[in-house]
Amino acid sequence: MPLKIVRRLLPDWGTTYGPPGEGPFPAVLLLHGSEGPWSGWSHRNAAILAAHGFLAFPFGYSKGGNAWNAGNIIDVPLDRTVEALAALRGFAPAGPRLGLYGVSRGAEHALLLAALMARDGDRGMPDAIAAHSPPDVICGSFDSRSWRDAGDPGWQPWDPGHRAWSWKGSSDGLLPTTPIEIERYPGPLFLSHGTADRVWSVEMTRRLADRLHRHGRSPEVHLYEGQDHLPGSDAENEHHEHLIDFFERNLA
Repeated sequence: MPLKIVRRLLPDWGTTYGPPGEGPFPAVLLLHGSEGPWSGWSHRNAAILAAHGFLAFPFGYSKGGNAWNAGNIIDVPLDRTVEALAALRGFAPAGPRLGLYGVSRGAEHALLLAALMARDGDRGMPDAIAAHSPPDVICGSFDSRSWRDAGDPGWQPWDPGHRAWSWKGSSDGLLPTTPIEIERYPGPLFLSHGTADRVWSVEMTRRLADRLHRHGRSPEVHLYEGQDHLPGSDAENEHHEHLIDFFERNLA
């Protein structure tokens, strides 16, 4: 039986997943959360997109880590994600339109990157962006080595003095609690969130949507009733139906 999902190496960057054949296929770059690239979630999501006709590239942006440790999100250079987008655009199987999909800290990453690129007039912005469980402000850095459940003797709060992101060599304008100015991004936006999320409050997505509406924008917003940070089976199926439909409409 011929393969229905094919891995292709994006030289110097990593692996992609897509349909068989030469393409070109609508392409999506995926950004993982604080679980890191080694957990496999972003690769699983890439395979789901690939099964529906997309060329999907799970980009591992966090620093360090291995199969037992997620690594960290500390001074991550967003410029490198711009380079990854350009590499994916230049990949022969990729079509002319490119989407960006981030989950949790990856959703923050996606929205912040788009806002900064739009603010600075940079070329190569994604043609459509989807963000699941996003914060509406820049968050603090994350180091998986110090992560513990609340009440554990090793538990530590986030240090707001540490920066998660840098842009063009500086993190000075990227302080935690700074609003993410996603209203600067001119393209189609998809926002989704579980209403019972215990990691990132759904109120953050509601604030994002409200700010976009006040700036004359019409984001596509899906709130999954009673769902936590990781939705259950039925809700996740619903989410993927909405997500795939969004990218099909905006990347075809």
